Amino acid sequence: MPDMEPGAAQERFADIVWAHEPIAIQKLIDAARRKGGSPSPVGPAAFPRCAAHEKPPPFGGDPQNSAAERKVTPVSAETHGRRSLMNEKSLTVPLGDTEMDCAVFGAGERSMVLIPGLSDGLMTVKGRAWLLAGPYRRFWADFTVYVCSRPNTLPEGCSIRDMAAYLAAAMERLGMESACVMGVSQGGMIAQYLAAEHPRLVEKLVLAVTAPRANDKVQAFVRRSMDLAEKGDHRQLMIESAEQSYSEKRLRKLRLSYPVLGRIGKPESYRRYLINAAAILAFDGGDILGKISCPTLILGGEEDKVVGAEGSRELHAAIPGSELYLYPGLGHASYEEGPDFNERVYRFFTA
Repeated sequence: MPDMEPGAAQERFADIVWAHEPIAIQKLIDAARRKGGSPSPVGPAAFPRCAAHEKPPPFGGDPQNSAAERKVTPVSAETHGRRSLMNEKSLTVPLGDTEMDCAVFGAGERSMVLIPGLSDGLMTVKGRAWLLAGPYRRFWADFTVYVCSRPNTLPEGCSIRDMAAYLAAAMERLGMESACVMGVSQGGMIAQYLAAEHPRLVEKLVLAVTAPRANDKVQAFVRRSMDLAEKGDHRQLMIESAEQSYSEKRLRKLRLSYPVLGRIGKPESYRRYLINAAAILAFDGGDILGKISCPTLILGGEEDKVVGAEGSRELHAAIPGSELYLYPGLGHASYEEGPDFNERVYRFFTA
């Protein structure tokens, strides 16, 4: 992947620990060490507004709202000379009284939607398209990839089902007729509702390191995370996520960077994170899985301490015609540590 400034490298490490996005963490740590210096923000530059897919604003939005309310706002991160296929940009999609940030990259004719995990409650993908694009080079020529955050402002009690409805509205606003969809962890829970209740929008589905309900492992992990967030103990929140997600081999490298974790990626407020976490605790998708009719691939880790391998097996048993693969010896971050994870996803989406 391209080199980057030390601030971006250290910030990206925080993103990965939480979002578990498939990228080589150690390369980022090494980049920060080579460059030296202290963390610095990566600031996007605003581009002119462009017309959105013209549909009535969802969730009670007034069709007579201002022109800005009816438009998608593109925001571009620095391109670093890779515009041709990478084509990265950030979009802000209005959704009634709130809006959703999306990182977009790739130059393909088909649409692909990636739904991140619980870390999205800490920071959205705004301004980070060029950081997110690298691991998905395999997809650039065939897909335009949208990494979609939850809405920027979430109402108290927002459920996983509500989050899927927000995403469906954003996909329609962006003009998607259908997309290949991959949901990771909590994103996989949202993807289950999206495929079951908005089937027209989902061409193929990948459910990665997720579960059909908040089982005992999920409950324990999320409750502990909420407790740390409520205390504002960001460093321990990050460390426990890493310890529960990665293999011991990877952790031996990551632990060298634990001293800096409390200083990067900490939000001003944990409200949005806690709403996301509470939605996980209340989630039970058992009644909807039989409604998922699109081709579905389920990927997990045999040693997953967050959702358990049983979560993947339950999904496979309940979703008609689904495929299942579990990475031996890997856990919740198997989508990053699995050596062929992205290749498996690519082959499935292009078959």
